[in-house]
Amino acid sequence: MESLKLKDFLHPRPSPKGIDVLCKLQHFAIITYAVEPSRFCGIFPNRFKLDTLTINGQEKALISVVPFIDVDFTSAVFPFPKFTMGQTNYRIYIIDKETNERCVWFLGTTLDSWTLAVPRFCWDLPWYSGKVKFDCEYDETQQIYRKYKMTTDAKWAPASVELSQKQGTTIDLAGFPDTETGLVYLTHPLAGFYHRRDGKLGTYRVWHKQLEVSSANLVSANFGLLSKTGLVTIEEQQVAHSVLIEPINEFAIYLPPKVLK
Repeated sequence: MESLKLKDFLHPRPSPKGIDVLCKLQHFAIITYAVEPSRFCGIFPNRFKLDTLTINGQEKALISVVPFIDVDFTSAVFPFPKFTMGQTNYRIYIIDKETNERCVWFLGTTLDSWTLAVPRFCWDLPWYSGKVKFDCEYDETQQIYRKYKMTTDAKWAPASVELSQKQGTTIDLAGFPDTETGLVYLTHPLAGFYHRRDGKLGTYRVWHKQLEVSSANLVSANFGLLSKTGLVTIEEQQVAHSVLIEPINEFAIYLPPKVLK
């Protein structure tokens, strides 16, 4: 894998319009697993290929679970109420062969809000209902989490995870030529693709500035979606490739999602 530089992927935020959304993501974590590429056969169309890397001489593909709380979720253009809701995304790292862009394939999302009706029924996104609870304590002085627990009570993707942090821990991203390359790969895909609930190919884009993540440790995890699909066994879920965490950041989401032929 060639080295990547964040400066080559950062750009000013495009001007919002229409129904574009701004939101802050609190208790944002990226919990990543490295698994055999064969486990993802048939999940996405031939337009895409896995963005693999080599770890200890073996080819691996990466899949991440990304929990957070949407804070101040609102219109980027018009006066609009602000919403707060727990959310967890499940994503596989891929390359769009048509554009050569690094992006992600979304298996789906759990959302703890009645607003789920909009993405699920208006846009046919693979979003599902779940009761999401965060129990977190962030030490502003030390800039580490003293406690990080998330649970999701859901039929589609029940989940629980506990993370810990120690001061001074460096980010270690196995398989990448350097840390910056790994951060581009894991934190900066701006395009997402997915199978809509009607089977069609969908996509949407986001924007964010450079994420100021730090390293965390995985204490325990139980992601029901990964277990029942066989993508990551419950035993494998206890050993993450990496855990990155940031107390809060800001995203822009460009809507509506597009349907591709």
